[in-house]
Amino acid sequence: MIALEARPEPSQFYAWLSPVIALAITVAVATLLFIALGRDPVAGLRIFLWEPLNGTRAISEVALKSTPLVLCALGLALCFRSNVWNIGAEGQFVLGAITGGGLALWFTANQIPIGRWAFFPLVIVAGALGGMVWAGIVALLRDRFNASEILVSLMLVYVANLFLSWLVFGAWKDPKGFNFPQTMSFASDTNLPRIVTGLRMHWGLAVALVIAIAMWLFMFRTFGGYQQQVGGLAPAAARYAGFSSRRALWTALLVSGGLAGIAGAFEAVGPMGQLTPHVSTGYGFTAIIVAFVGRLHPLGCVLGAILLSMFLIGGELAQSRLGLPSALTGVFQGVLLFSLLTCDTLIGYRLRFGNRSRAVAAS
Repeated sequence: MIALEARPEPSQFYAWLSPVIALAITVAVATLLFIALGRDPVAGLRIFLWEPLNGTRAISEVALKSTPLVLCALGLALCFRSNVWNIGAEGQFVLGAITGGGLALWFTANQIPIGRWAFFPLVIVAGALGGMVWAGIVALLRDRFNASEILVSLMLVYVANLFLSWLVFGAWKDPKGFNFPQTMSFASDTNLPRIVTGLRMHWGLAVALVIAIAMWLFMFRTFGGYQQQVGGLAPAAARYAGFSSRRALWTALLVSGGLAGIAGAFEAVGPMGQLTPHVSTGYGFTAIIVAFVGRLHPLGCVLGAILLSMFLIGGELAQSRLGLPSALTGVFQGVLLFSLLTCDTLIGYRLRFGNRSRAVAAS
């Protein structure tokens, strides 16, 4: 007989061990799936856990995919710690791609010369504004009409995708693009500066890491961060202490939307160099898993982003080298998330083994 017994206080040990156990469960499930699909499990695990880090170019690609995940996950971690359930980082990402990519398109169409380093801060501002406007809609509806931010933010993802499709199929469509739904390629002056020549890794990675450190300082080393979390988790206590729960709501959503928008702008003017209907491959949704794997901690989000980036790249390699379906990456992400949620039970409860009569007597 196995029973759950409440701990006197949450276990900090299991709070950090839980992601490790969840990853081990995911690896075990992956092994069984490879066997069921008739593939060598050792080769499959090697592609997912080793090949993405095998060489300088591979590491640079992991860093490239980690950049938008880190930015989106940082904003989501702040939201979730503030008890604001923003599920629409994907839509805010797309709006940031539209505003950042639209700025690059304007410079390109008007043939305005500008240096890459001069354009770099402009695209950050443009992406942040786009994401903040989209998240501001969620904050306004929640604040004024008590609408569920879960539903509103999620539904706005579809609106953002349709808006992007309307642009690339219509007003912004490249007239010389052979009728493909895409904008013209952006001028080289608007490309993000690269960290290493010949690799796609850009300086947006440095921006993401600086923001992660700044978010850690804000959340855990400032009185404003304390107010933010109290205002979201306990509105009544926040009002008694003179904190504003409304400010916590607006701050969480605007910061989260701004960071997701910057991630979208980086993706549009970075590796893509143009806008298409598929500017995002689900970064906003994957970032939810990243945030929880990282324990809603800014520095943990960086590690979680690296892990999920390896899954994304490993899925692409498994498709091309082993002939496995591309949906396998989504399966592993789902297993990781549900395993993590299950293992998190150990934070507040401990397992007790014994016979049924002893468990009933204890209850």
